[in-house]
Amino acid sequence: MRVAIMVDAGYFFAAASALISESGQKRRNELTLDEKATVAALKTHAGALTGLQVLRIYWYDGAGRTGPSAEHSRIANCDDMKLRLGFLNSAGQQKGVDSLIVTDLVELARNHAISDVLLISGDEDVRIGVQLAQSFGVRVHLLGIEPCRGSQSLQLRQEADTCSEWGKNDVAKLLKIREDLPTRTTDTSAEGNPDIGNTIRGVVKAIIDGLEPREIEGINQFMSANRQNLPREYDGKLLAKMRSLLSRDLEPREKSMARRQFREYLGSLNKKKAKAADKIA
Repeated sequence: MRVAIMVDAGYFFAAASALISESGQKRRNELTLDEKATVAALKTHAGALTGLQVLRIYWYDGAGRTGPSAEHSRIANCDDMKLRLGFLNSAGQQKGVDSLIVTDLVELARNHAISDVLLISGDEDVRIGVQLAQSFGVRVHLLGIEPCRGSQSLQLRQEADTCSEWGKNDVAKLLKIREDLPTRTTDTSAEGNPDIGNTIRGVVKAIIDGLEPREIEGINQFMSANRQNLPREYDGKLLAKMRSLLSRDLEPREKSMARRQFREYLGSLNKKKAKAADKIA
């Protein structure tokens, strides 16, 4: 038999960021996840608990009104990962995720596809799925983020067959807090007005140069599948930084200019990478 791994991304990001940050829980656009390291860590933990082969990892998250993010694209392209998306409401809260987890728990158990499941969640609403899966003979292993008793439902913990937790050292290997960009610029013209072109180039360069190769790969994949539109998290960050630096709302032409320069700078990096690869070949 095999073990399935089910991750409630909302719970993971909230609890893990609160653990590794001195200032408490962080927003998603302030965090970066190492997807490959996360896959490896989850498989290792599931194997140590059960001694079974992993069926696959189910990653449950909410998508905004503009659709999947670049992070979602990277996750969907990882081996042994299946992305399952609910949606985000206007308050940024996940909706529909718990029902997806419950449905998958029950279906996998009913079809005898698994004998065990490693569940990373803290919401009591998935408890009914745990109970139903157990009625089909599946053992449920609950994994939480330290301190589990503060981040997970007590009823959910009582329902699980086993409970374990990841501490700060475990989480810090998988999740990082982004270093923010400076909120002021001294790049002004003689008249004291911001030089829009130079300001945009500086912001674009700072954002892209601060990305890891896997993040750039995810952006390229997203843009290729979405008519060269920027992923919403990077588009939002770009425009927010511009507004902060200029201390005003952006005009439509300035938004278009910023997005165009983002695409152009990213394209220049892709060309350099391709040339370097050709030389090596």
